[in-house]
Amino acid sequence: MQTILTQAFSASLIRSLSKATVALTLGLALSSTAAPVAAQGLFSPAVTVDSAVITQYELQQRALFMGVLRTPGNPEIMAREELIKDRLKMAELDRVGISPSEEDITAGMTELAGRANLSLNEFLTVLKQSGIEPETVRDSTKVGIGWREYVSGRFLSRARPTEVEIDRAMGQAGSGGVQVLLSELIVPINEQNAEQVQNLTDQVGEITSFAAFSSAATQYSASDSRNNGGRLPWMNLTKLPPQLQPVVLALDPGEITEPLPLQGAVAMFQMRGVREVTGSRQTYSAIDYASYYLPGGRNAETLAQAQKIADSLDTCEDLYGVAKDQDPSVLDRQSLVPAEIPQDIGIELAKLDPNEISLSLTRNQGQTLVLLMLCGRTAQLGEGESRETVANALTNQRLTSLADSFLEQLRADALIIEK
Repeated sequence: MQTILTQAFSASLIRSLSKATVALTLGLALSSTAAPVAAQGLFSPAVTVDSAVITQYELQQRALFMGVLRTPGNPEIMAREELIKDRLKMAELDRVGISPSEEDITAGMTELAGRANLSLNEFLTVLKQSGIEPETVRDSTKVGIGWREYVSGRFLSRARPTEVEIDRAMGQAGSGGVQVLLSELIVPINEQNAEQVQNLTDQVGEITSFAAFSSAATQYSASDSRNNGGRLPWMNLTKLPPQLQPVVLALDPGEITEPLPLQGAVAMFQMRGVREVTGSRQTYSAIDYASYYLPGGRNAETLAQAQKIADSLDTCEDLYGVAKDQDPSVLDRQSLVPAEIPQDIGIELAKLDPNEISLSLTRNQGQTLVLLMLCGRTAQLGEGESRETVANALTNQRLTSLADSFLEQLRADALIIEK
């Protein structure tokens, strides 16, 4: 259990590293953009943290590395902040005697390289081409490994939620739940536009603000939410497809998922907020929904026809009258456990209340429009697999909060001199 929880705490770092390795695999490693530093000043002090020195060279290296990681914000400013934090962390690790072994550090770097399907040597070579020395990766990995061990040992017992708290978060006690606030971008994809969609999702993945993501969703998304800049309302976590829940919970505010493949589309989500709320919430054992198929895809005539049908419907049963005397294949009604529902359908159903309709999806490479209607949800009385996911998410949030507060205390007690 401790291993799972510490892995949850390190999810933010792992996501950043995953984004970096994807970029490296695609040959998108950032070129050196930091201002050149005179050779004689490379190792001059830029910041001192108590007795620890941060050199100009380290700032330059970390800025390059954070650029590859696509860390939000100005890389040079963020590099200074992160290196100050690293010095504070290392001082505390030295105080308590935590020092990751060379084997652990190498294993961490090798795992990072593996996420790009590269050997460690290949990975470091690619970074070298962007001006990033192996010692920069090693130092960052060393601090990350040591700090996770320290935080787990010091705060884990305080961060673990009780069974009652897990019940409340899952809504099984009828007194609370976890909700997420997301924005979405859903882009149709086919053989003809695959390269353009790849370029678009690469650009969206580099977005660091809510406004920029909203602008991209308004311009490019095929979902009805584009009319609101891709912004979705607060949503109960358990309404999302099970495979999407841990991906969403791992996001920090402002972070964006990697492109998620759907049928005939790709989706990206940006986290805008997460909260625990009072009021009942329920997990579901089955979702009842109907799909009515109209030829013509998303052309204006077909959309108008679909909207006319949607306006005439009160319940899913009304669809049988619409489909009367047509080929039986035009109407498909199913009741499935959430994990069995196609992800694109699951995402749309999560936005709907019973008897509401979505016209966002297509099939047959965009040639068929799907009128999707939520018929109902069957409450789950027992516990599902999401219990561990929710427990880990709550623990991760608390570990992060406790660690950040402690780090701020260390910073307040330190003598920091910036040149």
